[in-house]
Amino acid sequence: MPKIPPQLCIKAIQGDQAALAKVITQMMPTIRRGALRAACPGLDLEDAEQEGLIGLFTALRTYDPQGAASFPTYAAVCIRNAQWSARRAAVRKKHAPLNDSLPLTEQESIPGPEEELLEQEAYSSTLEQVNTLLSPLEKLVIGLRLDGLAPRQIAQRLNLPAKSVENALTRARRKLRQL
Repeated sequence: MPKIPPQLCIKAIQGDQAALAKVITQMMPTIRRGALRAACPGLDLEDAEQEGLIGLFTALRTYDPQGAASFPTYAAVCIRNAQWSARRAAVRKKHAPLNDSLPLTEQESIPGPEEELLEQEAYSSTLEQVNTLLSPLEKLVIGLRLDGLAPRQIAQRLNLPAKSVENALTRARRKLRQL
């Protein structure tokens, strides 16, 4: 059980943000332990932690410093009650269809005819620009390079000097970057 000075609790209850942050930090291990125990189908770990934080805020709002219990003890009970109440609600039979169902996988949306036409037009426009921008040699060299041939292999296949192939590749890449 964490040691929280009574003055810190009183400051947190009165609305001191720094004191509240310290109390939350001190109680977070208790909240996480409770969340691990309370998590179940329908109540994941993050939700159980959120319920624990709600329980901690309830404890801060309802704690009586003059009472017999220390704040950490009182807060731990409030946290546990909030988490187990959420667990009971999650496992009720009325939630069984949701808890037992499998999540739908996110599927890519199938483009409609309008999107397909727009994509086709954009592709055609780009291809047309590439055809007008590149010289026949540059197109040929880029095509062979995209097929996986090394510049030296392209030079052998086209009966050209290796330097000419490398220069054509460099020019083509520069033009395509500008495009």
